[in-house]
Amino acid sequence: MEPVTLTTGRLVLRTVGPDDTDAVYAAAQDPEMQRWLSQFPSPYLHEHAQAFTEQFAPDGWANDSMFTFGVFLPAGELVGMLGITMRSLGVAEIGFWATKEHRGNGYITEATTTAARWAFTALSIDRIEWRAEVGNTPSRAVAERAGFTLEGTLRSAVNNKGVRRDCWVGSLLPSDLGLPSTAPYLPAHTPSTS
Repeated sequence: MEPVTLTTGRLVLRTVGPDDTDAVYAAAQDPEMQRWLSQFPSPYLHEHAQAFTEQFAPDGWANDSMFTFGVFLPAGELVGMLGITMRSLGVAEIGFWATKEHRGNGYITEATTTAARWAFTALSIDRIEWRAEVGNTPSRAVAERAGFTLEGTLRSAVNNKGVRRDCWVGSLLPSDLGLPSTAPYLPAHTPSTS
């Protein structure tokens, strides 16, 4: 798929490329990001940012496996990153981070909702999952504000730099955003206690 650009009243969500390498590298020096993001090498080198912006992100769009959006202010400043990774038919997983300087402004919640709407309508997704290591309360707060339902804790589900850790899991369905599903959904019903 060709990369798309999404906009909100405050943000531009677009793919990243070589011109964004330095901004990604600078953001990734934040110890909080290196602590919580299991896919981040530590130390995070300039070559890691270059591989991400020049190969990893473009390849994901090209083979329809991961749709990476840089989250930018209209003037061009990077405020975060968001990726939607295909997991199985109709199911994707979302991941995101915010730059240290722009946390607490609601940007990533806004970007998450915008990208989820796009995924539900453009990619025929019926479920978006969110996962974060237990204790990553900022990520959980973003997911919950974006409408995700926390479903529980998965034991030993994340490998963060060689250490197995528990993670929270949540989901967002098209109906949570007032959108139709591509397939019928039959939720489990609790038996009556009468």
